[in-house]
Order: sequence, then structure tokens, then C-alpha cells
Amino acid sequence: MRRLALLLAVMAVPVVIWAALPVFSTAKPSLHQRIETKRQAIEQRKAKEGVLSTTISSYSQRIRRLQGDIGELQRRQIKIQTALDSERAELAAIQAKLRAERARLARLRARLAEARAALAKRLQELYKADKPDVVTVVLESEGFADLLERTEFMQRVSDQDTRIIDTVRAAKADATKTAARLDTLEGRQQKVAAAILARRDEVAAVRGQLVDRRDSYASVRSRKQTALASVREDRHHIEGELHILEKEEQRIQAKLAQASGALPAGPIRHGSGSLIFPVNGPIVSPFGQRWGRLHAGVDIAAPTGTPIRAADGGRVAIAGWVSGYGNYTCIQHNSSLSTCYGHQTSFATSVGATVSKGQVIGYVGCTGHCFGPHVHFETRVGGAPVDPMGYL
Repeated sequence: MRRLALLLAVMAVPVVIWAALPVFSTAKPSLHQRIETKRQAIEQRKAKEGVLSTTISSYSQRIRRLQGDIGELQRRQIKIQTALDSERAELAAIQAKLRAERARLARLRARLAEARAALAKRLQELYKADKPDVVTVVLESEGFADLLERTEFMQRVSDQDTRIIDTVRAAKADATKTAARLDTLEGRQQKVAAAILARRDEVAAVRGQLVDRRDSYASVRSRKQTALASVREDRHHIEGELHILEKEEQRIQAKLAQASGALPAGPIRHGSGSLIFPVNGPIVSPFGQRWGRLHAGVDIAAPTGTPIRAADGGRVAIAGWVSGYGNYTCIQHNSSLSTCYGHQTSFATSVGATVSKGQVIGYVGCTGHCFGPHVHFETRVGGAPVDPMGYL
């Protein structure tokens, strides 16, 4: 009955040990995990920088195209403005000419009024004089010379009346014609100027829309550039943190490598306790709190491939992959005490096998979460980890 009870207790040990293993998903990330997290964060920010840079480049191209269109419209606007200025100058010249012609027209009308007044006065005088004719002039003349004078006088009177009438007619016709021509020219120039002004305003409106769009693009580009600068600064900060973590990792790896090279695998190492050391090598990380959580064993440095020996005889309860431990072996020595060995590169035993003290059960490696070849060695009582140094 005692042997049966012991067998049942041994069979129940794997379940107890598995239940006692630490839960890595809730533990503080290891240095390796923190480095990988930083690297992933850097890659994410680099990808975001790439997207932002592409977006900024796209907006810069749009702005350049719009700037070209704005420049073309500006040139068109200048040409139209030049034409408008030319038309306005021509209109100003015509208006000056118009003012001169109107002044001339006013003078003509004044002369016309005077001529009409003179003509009226002359007709009135002729009427009152009963319009002297040639017979009256001959009869009243005092000789041939006087007759000639009177005949010449009559001729001058006739010629003067004719000139007055002709002047009145010409002045009236000229005034009417000038006024009509100038009114036509002024109307045409005003229409041309209005059309050119409308074209200029239309071009100015389109140009204004393009300028607004360009300014909008420039505003978006500015925000993207600000975001890019922020992401880039964040990446540089993370890269600085990564550099510090990588230096720490290199320091640990160098320390492990130096310790492994200085102390190659040798004979079985005995301490003052009942268990032997699984490998010959320095303890590079003791039992206790590390990085905010319990380090459940001691790390013993040794070169990759160094044979790992059982600390005592017993039955293999676990031999397989366990999360951060990598290749992990646990040996049950009695009803309460067991030892475990992590980060092995390969196994030399299997679950259920009986091993003796000092027997090779695996080989040193760096599987799971580690920074160099070593053995993570644990002692567990009732499945709970205790300091191995009390047993070695």
C-alpha cells in the first residue's frame, strides 16, 4: 500500500509542477522583449514617416502645379490689364479730342448764332431800305465813278450775305456731324473697356480660387510636416532607448560569453548541500526579484552544448517547451523536492525516464527568453520555487 501511495504521488507531481510554473503573460517584459518592442515601435514610426513623407510630397506636387497655373493666370491677367490700360488710354485720348471738338462745336454754334443774328439784322435793314436794286443805284449815282462804287457796293453786299448764309449752313452741318461721330466713338470705347474689364475680373476670380486651393494644400502640408517632425522626434527618442537596452544586452552577453569561455565544462561540481551543480560555471543571476518579478532560479553560465547533469536522482516529470524557459526539464526527486533546468538547446532524456545523480539530461543553449548560453536552474518544494543555493 505504501508503494502504491508513493506511485500515485509521483504521477500527480507533473500536474502540481505545471500549476506552480510562473505565468509569463502577466510578468514584466524581459530585456529581450523590451528590445523587440522598441524595434517594432521604431519600424511602425518609420512606416508612418514614409506615409507622411509620401503625403507631403503629393501635396507639394499639387502646390507646384497650382503655382504654375496661378503664374499662367497671372501672366494672362497682366496681358489683359495691359490691353485694358491701352484701351483706357485710347479712350482718354478720344475723350480729350471729344472735349476739344465739343469746345470747337461750342465756338461754331456761337459763330452760327452771331451769323444768324447778322443775317437777321441785314435782312431787316434791306427790308427797311426797300431792298435797293440796280436802277435805284444808277439813278442816284453822281457820275460813272460813283456808279461803279455803288455797283461794287451792291456786289459786296450780295457776297457778304452769301458768305453769312454759307457759314451758317457749314457750321451747323459740321457741328451735327462732329457730335454724332464723337458719341459713336465714345460708346464703342466704353463697350470695349467694359468687355476687357469683365475678362480681367473673370481671370482674377479664377486665380483667386486657385490661390485659395493652394493655400489650403499648403495648410494641410504644414500639418503633415508637423506630424512628421513629431513622429521623427519620437522615433529618435525610442532609438535612444533602444540603444541603451542593446548596450545592456551586449554587456550581459559579453559577461556570459566571458564566463563561459573562462570556465569550460569540467567534472561534477559539488557544494555544501545535497545537490550537485548541473554544470560548471559562474552564477550570473541569483534567485530573487528581478525586473519587477520573481526570478525563480539561478542562471549558471556555460558554453552552448555543455552537458547538463541531474542534480540528484529521480524521475523525469517534464521534458518539453515551456514559454520563456524554452526547452525545460523537471526531475522529481522525492514527494516534495524537484529540480528544473531551462533554456536547453536539446534534451537527453524524456518524460517518465528514471535518471541518476550526475546523469546527462540535456545540453546548454539559449532557447526561450535569454541573452546568452546558460542554464536556468530551479529547486521547487511542493511545486513552489525556493532558492537553489540552500541545496547546492
